Amino acid sequence: MIVGTLREIKNNEFRVGLTPEAAQELVSAGHDVVIEAGAGLGIGAADEAYEAAGARILASAAEVFASAELVVKVKEPQPGERAMLREGQVLFTYLHLAPDPDQAKDLLASGAVCIAYETVTDATGGLPLLKPMSQVAGRMAIQAGATALEKAHGGRGVLLGGVPGVLPGKVAIIGGGVVGFNAAQMAAGLGADVTILDRSAEVLEKLGIHFEARAKTRFSNRANLAACVAEADLVIGAVLIPGAEAPKLVSRAMLATMKPGAVLVDVAIDQGGCFETSKPTTHADPTYIVDGIVHYCVANMPGAVARTSTYALGNVTLPHVLRLAKHGWKEALRRDPHLLAGLNIAHGKVTCQPVAEALELPFTDPDTVLG
Repeated sequence: MIVGTLREIKNNEFRVGLTPEAAQELVSAGHDVVIEAGAGLGIGAADEAYEAAGARILASAAEVFASAELVVKVKEPQPGERAMLREGQVLFTYLHLAPDPDQAKDLLASGAVCIAYETVTDATGGLPLLKPMSQVAGRMAIQAGATALEKAHGGRGVLLGGVPGVLPGKVAIIGGGVVGFNAAQMAAGLGADVTILDRSAEVLEKLGIHFEARAKTRFSNRANLAACVAEADLVIGAVLIPGAEAPKLVSRAMLATMKPGAVLVDVAIDQGGCFETSKPTTHADPTYIVDGIVHYCVANMPGAVARTSTYALGNVTLPHVLRLAKHGWKEALRRDPHLLAGLNIAHGKVTCQPVAEALELPFTDPDTVLG
């Protein structure tokens, strides 16, 4: 199979879908790999590294789209990229379709087969292709929040860890999943006063056992959430409903209860955000202020640490890429129900129920498109 990857064009997105090492694995398995010129520069991988791995360098994204049967990316295709997709071509990338009807419309019109990293599952019910980026984003959320808290960036001027004789900053983390756990690790490591909210008694028990006295846990009902948000210097939004739009848990009215210069970091912004006042931002212009509260809502947070993120992502995506290339998409999905869960759109039909419900589009059982 001809497998291709592109230079990402989203604002300040430096990750790449295939590393030179991944290209070498595909070439060794008998596949033809095509790489857009400069695709790997953001992780320090020159075109020569891909050529040494046996890949061919093509001058433009258009050439990659024209030749590749399987396109491997990182971020959702931008409008110009979507226009180059063709009937039956396989796209394997993050899509986050629930809050993005325009992208969904274009992918449906293209007739392409679109498999989303974020809805691929595993035997435990986890999301293994989302997990490494959630780990990165959770850890980065504390770095970003700590910076935004600095007075020069519009924040309260609070040091999360405090110093002897001065209390540490208060961090409220909404959601105890992968993002929340990693954010809590970073915040607790800095010495912050950390509270994690979740609705699962099992999750809260695990967090309590892991963190012991280094972090507090609270059941996430309306009253507890409102109290924690009002007290916090930094609030991390770390909620996820697989494939669906994130619930709006912090209303604009709640901002009035917060300390002026407190910070909201919305890691759920890829799925529409979990704060009512959230809107996507970029690494070039990451924050804005609403009612005196600093909002950080960068939609591709892991792109800032592109090398770490690319290799972490590649570790979990490459086995699936190899299977898609070896068997073709239909047979690969027949053999692996967890990969089948990643099928969001195929031949003009929505095959992921949460996406269909979020966009109010007809749902087609993915088994029916396999023939």
